[in-house]
Amino acid sequence: MKYKMLVLDMDDTLLMDDHTISEENKNMLALAKEAGVQIVLASGRPTPAMVEYAKELNLEDSYIISYNGAVITDLKNNEVIFEQTLTQEQIHELYDYSLENKTHIITYLDGSLVSETHSEYIDVELNITGMHHNVVPNFKEAIYKPAIKCILLEEPTYLKTVEGKLKAAMPHLSVCMSKPFFLEVAQNGIDKAASVHFLAEKLNIKQAEVIAVGNAGNDLTMVEYAGLGVWVDNVDPDLRDRANVIVASNNDHGVAEVVRRFILN
Repeated sequence: MKYKMLVLDMDDTLLMDDHTISEENKNMLALAKEAGVQIVLASGRPTPAMVEYAKELNLEDSYIISYNGAVITDLKNNEVIFEQTLTQEQIHELYDYSLENKTHIITYLDGSLVSETHSEYIDVELNITGMHHNVVPNFKEAIYKPAIKCILLEEPTYLKTVEGKLKAAMPHLSVCMSKPFFLEVAQNGIDKAASVHFLAEKLNIKQAEVIAVGNAGNDLTMVEYAGLGVWVDNVDPDLRDRANVIVASNNDHGVAEVVRRFILN
């Protein structure tokens, strides 16, 4: 099979634990691009927290899928070609749910990460995104318009129980884990697979010609959608049997292995 699109999750997949891209991954992705493969970054990150990585990989003429699929940006034209938000009412409903279930909650508004509380888990997201943290006295009053997504945050074992309850309580929303302490919520039907499908159709690329690489629950839909679904070795143990292939970990240049084995062979 000649693959035409390579879709890459970022954190814990393309990026090493220090949030950098290894030289091995860079070099192999450059070869994949030379071979005519469309390379697409697909992350739960906000768009601004992805752009510099795309530039580092010379992908200024490509597309990025951000916010777990809720936004697709054409970098060449600096244009958002797809966006789906949560309504203000849905965000307020999620806030009430977070209070009842004793989790932190964040969203993104006007270029800032918004929360009512501080948390070590919120600090992780701030470190990943580099965004300004707007700590507000009243979350509902601060959220005066739709926003892209929310994240509920808490200790991983407890948050896993909240995930099941939230899916049952709000089946009209898309719910998935991106890290053990990040429970992400987006509009119904929004996930990475839906956006990969949208982009593949736009570029006249068949589903069978797509490779998707990830490591976590928010990558599952695109890994199962792709013609070749790949986990890096540091995948969530509960998901190991849900892909076609497992390659080396994010710290051992698993993405480079994908390019070498399935694109340049």
